[in-house]
Amino acid sequence: MNTTDVAESDPAMIERISANFAEGGAGIIHDLNLRIVHATTGRVRFEVDVVDHITHGGGVMCGQAILGCMDTGMVFVMMSLDQPDRSFTTVSLNTNFERGVPEDIGTVTFDAYVTKPGRSLVFGQIDLFLPNGKRAASSTTTYMWL
Repeated sequence: MNTTDVAESDPAMIERISANFAEGGAGIIHDLNLRIVHATTGRVRFEVDVVDHITHGGGVMCGQAILGCMDTGMVFVMMSLDQPDRSFTTVSLNTNFERGVPEDIGTVTFDAYVTKPGRSLVFGQIDLFLPNGKRAASSTTTYMWL
């Protein structure tokens, strides 16, 4: 994971996004126990522990949990864009799974960021990294301001 181009994190933004998510996020996503560890305008990094209830019989993190994290990562990014009175929604989430996330891997990191902001649409990228820095999945996404 390349962290050299990431600006210093804003603790107040982490607190604000976390509070908004705690209040309005879906219960099934709260069950994933996402923890924001870095936030700047247009970029949010968070961690997830790979535990039994998000793995399947094949011994890897299930795709549904990964997709939930990917979509929520972009929700966090949209909340970082300093437009608190504007609602938004997912238009598309295109995901590629590059390698399995083993059930005993521990904690994985998601890095979500804007690739092109717009007045009505926001384009983004979300990457899932294993502890060794290898990417396991990536998504491109489009969100729409309502």
